[in-house]
Amino acid sequence: MDGGVIDIGYPQLFAASALMLVAGFVSWKLELGQEKSIAVAAVRAFVQLLAMGFLLVYLFRYQTWWLVALVLLAMTLCAAQIAVSRVRNQVGGLWLPVFATLLASSMTIAFIVVEGVVQPDPWYSARQLVPIAGMALGNTMSATAVAVDRLFADLDARSDEMFALVALGATPREAAFPSIKAAVGAGILPTLATMCAAGIVQIPGMMSGQILAGADPVVAAKYQIVVLLMMSAATTLAIVMISLLTFRKRFSREGYFLDPGLR
Repeated sequence: MDGGVIDIGYPQLFAASALMLVAGFVSWKLELGQEKSIAVAAVRAFVQLLAMGFLLVYLFRYQTWWLVALVLLAMTLCAAQIAVSRVRNQVGGLWLPVFATLLASSMTIAFIVVEGVVQPDPWYSARQLVPIAGMALGNTMSATAVAVDRLFADLDARSDEMFALVALGATPREAAFPSIKAAVGAGILPTLATMCAAGIVQIPGMMSGQILAGADPVVAAKYQIVVLLMMSAATTLAIVMISLLTFRKRFSREGYFLDPGLR
């Protein structure tokens, strides 16, 4: 037991991997062909989370502002790559706007929460800043991928309307605005659903973790409320930014909506 946390031994940890057999069995029985993906995902989760645990032990002990910033930058780079890989529509040149969106939205909101609400000492305390920024990144990463997919799917579904609007003199932003609205709405929906279910259907991750660590449940609830509000703000900012940064990729420089053969 460490600070109120019951330690999980490595034998028990590896035995827990048997839980993945449920997903593997369903994939095999229904012939989904996802057995390899399930195995790879399980191995990656083991390796990545344990590596992050060892990294944080070092970071908490020897932290400096530049080392914390380097870790946050690396996390953002990985988040951008994962978000782009989740976009099903073929859109070129997405990586840079996705990276800029995740960096600006997640880190801005995370710093506001850490400095304005938690107020650690020192201000760059990795114990507070890295987990909070990680939660913001994880949510904005998923929401960004959903928003981009919805944006371009909606633009393509409205192609005839887009051609007509541009021909009648509409600017690209005016023509694309209904699709931007649809993308923002689709991106916000999962976060709102999580907020509505918190405390009734589920005890969210941060609150559960603090309770398991022995924290006062009311204190844990306060932290979780702040985190949910943070995720709502970061997600909204991210999907608005990515929609405005990327919708022009379906238009030429002159403002014409591009036929699929010209993209």
